[in-house]
Amino acid sequence: MTKPIASAALAAALLSAPAGFAQSIDSPLVSPDELAALLKTDDVAVLDIRAADGSGSYAEGHVEGAVNAPYALFRGPEDNPGQLPSEEQLTQTLRELGLTEDRPLVITYQGSDVTDFGAAARVYWTMKSAGITDLAILNGGVNAWTDAGLPLDAAAVTPQPSDITVTWDDTWTASVDDVQAAIDGETDTQLVDARPESFWKGEQAHPAAARPGTLPQSRYFVHSSWFSDKPVIVDAEAARRLAEENGLTGSENLISFCNTGHWAATNWFAMSELAGIENVKLYPESMVGWSNAGREMANAPGRIQHLWTQIKNVF
Repeated sequence: MTKPIASAALAAALLSAPAGFAQSIDSPLVSPDELAALLKTDDVAVLDIRAADGSGSYAEGHVEGAVNAPYALFRGPEDNPGQLPSEEQLTQTLRELGLTEDRPLVITYQGSDVTDFGAAARVYWTMKSAGITDLAILNGGVNAWTDAGLPLDAAAVTPQPSDITVTWDDTWTASVDDVQAAIDGETDTQLVDARPESFWKGEQAHPAAARPGTLPQSRYFVHSSWFSDKPVIVDAEAARRLAEENGLTGSENLISFCNTGHWAATNWFAMSELAGIENVKLYPESMVGWSNAGREMANAPGRIQHLWTQIKNVF
């Protein structure tokens, strides 16, 4: 079951908590003020998943105590960005970041737009599947933090390495076999495309995809639908209402996908962690991995039409 959204009363209580007090995070989202309160406990890990340097980077200022962990650490290669790192790679990464299963974790990102939230949601999904379940996302990211009048720190943080060992929990991961079973009607599964309608219709494609199109038997529910006060995502009550109004609650299973498991992570987070829908999975490689494997697709133009579309896009 999903955790309830943290209340103002909890934030106030945390402000008075003694240093070193281990405080569990009671919500998948925290506001800037709630994070500031959590930091008073001196026992909360914070990851900043922006680039190390450059415009809008970690080096330009971050939440005090945040460790830099660029998004690419949790992604696949350029030709298949949604591919999962191996357990060995994740173990090494999480050890170097000083993370442990028993320490609360908050993920921060820039908060520049609704697409940006997908990076935080994908890292959240990765961490939860890797065994760190006491975690949250700073809603609105660093932009919301500064808009709240809270300070940034420019000092880089070097974490103390941990001895964590990752054993991947596939509870929230859809495999290729899971997707194929859903397409074949072997399971009561709703396939939800998080991309804009033009991708679902086969009018657009990711550069790394073999061709445009979507999964057979799928429907689309664009990831941006979960944002009313952009780029701050809706709360749990609004997420539950949106899910019910759009028919996302009637199937035994839900599989969220997109191009590379980025936008799909937002849909997964909103449905699983906010709306509290059971059995929601993310298909990490999504349409890039699926199309490049030559699998069956829907709304896919013929090869000649696809080549002509590519030529027109170039010119």
